[in-house]
Amino acid sequence: MMAAVIRQIDSKNFAPNVRGKLEFDAPLSKLSWFRTGGNADLLYTPQDEQDLCDFLKQLPADIPVTPLGVGSNMLIRDGGIEGAVIRFGKRFSNIKVDGERITAGAGAPDISVSWAALDAKLAGFEFLRGVPGTIGGALKMNAGAYGAEVADIFQSARAVDRSGVVHELSRNDMGFSYRNTSVPEEYIFTSGTFIGSPGEAEEIQVRMNEIGEAREESQPLRTRTGGSTFKNPDGQSAWKLVDGAGCRGLKIGGARVSEKHCNFLINEGDATSTDIENLGEEVRRRVMNNSGVKLEWEIKRIGRRT
Repeated sequence: MMAAVIRQIDSKNFAPNVRGKLEFDAPLSKLSWFRTGGNADLLYTPQDEQDLCDFLKQLPADIPVTPLGVGSNMLIRDGGIEGAVIRFGKRFSNIKVDGERITAGAGAPDISVSWAALDAKLAGFEFLRGVPGTIGGALKMNAGAYGAEVADIFQSARAVDRSGVVHELSRNDMGFSYRNTSVPEEYIFTSGTFIGSPGEAEEIQVRMNEIGEAREESQPLRTRTGGSTFKNPDGQSAWKLVDGAGCRGLKIGGARVSEKHCNFLINEGDATSTDIENLGEEVRRRVMNNSGVKLEWEIKRIGRRT
């Protein structure tokens, strides 16, 4: 039988020797792009990689751990997140350029890495201009956009496992596939190193501008959304399948399918995470009935249901 759900971490008895910030029963909705979701039993912001290792070594083995970047591509359910949530702050956002290589912390915004590459006249990173979120999440899901993905520029990464041991990961360790990797679920990325190729700053800038303009024109960027909702099936576009099933503008509670780009779900202001998830499942049902295609969620849904 499944072990009993851990509802909270005892703040009186759990006081690890760490340098990072600990918050018990911490609200998470403001950390999510959807601006929905419940509280974390424990929210921990480590100072550095060693601090994260020390925390994990002291955390009881039966307590689940969830990493959190800027809250994009993620739906936090209304019951909150069981166990410990690891939030990567500014101390994990460093970006270092060394020749044709760029090393970025897990908390570095993807778009910041693309700008750093532009400054260094390195091509291959332009697509990150169109990827919401941070490097940690991009590594985990092999994020991509506009015909490129993390696997194209990846060289190596560092990750910490649940027991606090650091692992150096090569390309063979990652097992890249479309919007996914085969890295153990428990691994928490702390940094990644990527390699580009020398390029002309003007050409790189033009490509980045094209990506920025394409996003602005086609995506509901100034709304409470989580990014692309469903993965593109082989040889097909998720948004076309959603549109073909008559789901453009479909609404449940305070959640709606974007009319600007119907692979985006929107919180119109008073949606709950349950509204958003139910809407996504209804879209999947209608697409299956209309086209026989089973859409897979690209947005990661985490936490307890209410």
